[in-house]
Amino acid sequence: MKSAETVILPEDLNYTDEHVWVRQDGDTLVAGISDYAQDQLGEVAYVDLPEVGRRLDAHDEFGSIESVKAVNALFMPVAGEIVEVNEELEDAPELVNADCYGKGWIVRIKADDPAAARALPDAAAYRALLK
Repeated sequence: MKSAETVILPEDLNYTDEHVWVRQDGDTLVAGISDYAQDQLGEVAYVDLPEVGRRLDAHDEFGSIESVKAVNALFMPVAGEIVEVNEELEDAPELVNADCYGKGWIVRIKADDPAAARALPDAAAYRALLK
């Protein structure tokens, strides 16, 4: 298992206490789970994706991720609407382990307030939370 010092945390992302990262991409936010979260979970076996068009508040559960170790809920980083899900994860959930910040993204969100994502902890603050 990786330590708080050795996990990969890109500086251009923001993070939640629930180990979800977000990145601004045009007028939407892309979200997934952090390197720390995927490492703690172990081999991801299944990702329960939300319905496109579903509207949720920040911290609402939007799905779950199942590994050989546990099933964990996924929580919205900001309030908004799910506008796309990573359908590749249905057949290849291991993408979350292999490339959690790239091909292993989980959802795209049209945020009610795009600035809310920038208010989330940055990489340094999230790393401090992990210690």
